[in-house]
Amino acid sequence: MPESVYDFSCTTPAGEERPLADFRGKVLLVVNTASKCGFTPQFKGLEDMYSEYRDRGLEILGFPCNQFGKQDPGSNDEITEFCQLNYGVSFPMFAKIEVNGDGAAPLYQHLKQAAPGVFGSEGIKWNFTKFLVDTDGNVVRRYAPKDKPAAIAADIEALLT
Repeated sequence: MPESVYDFSCTTPAGEERPLADFRGKVLLVVNTASKCGFTPQFKGLEDMYSEYRDRGLEILGFPCNQFGKQDPGSNDEITEFCQLNYGVSFPMFAKIEVNGDGAAPLYQHLKQAAPGVFGSEGIKWNFTKFLVDTDGNVVRRYAPKDKPAAIAADIEALLT
């Protein structure tokens, strides 16, 4: 039974397994993303936040997902290129995953159980749901897709100090 996010490995866009233990001691913001969504401009806010806080220990982990309105249909390479060219994304992006259903990635099964949504529901409702993880790998809070990155900066600051 996994105890923290550090117990998981995830696939990079290049197809390599990367242990999340590589991020031990960092504050993490884990986000399911999409390239063709009304919330896609949040990539800019996420990148701005990453630029501001990465030297203090923040890592943002992006997980493309095509489960909501088929809004991320491209290949892993196409998604990575889109994020870099259009939003200058420099934070780690991973291979496309599922976040709900029988095929949900084990990391997302853990995140949803650790921080249920409104009324205790575990399912991810849409792209750009965010999970904040402390330096010990514990899920601290879940944010709705409409919660812009700047709106959660105070919570991140509190974990970085």
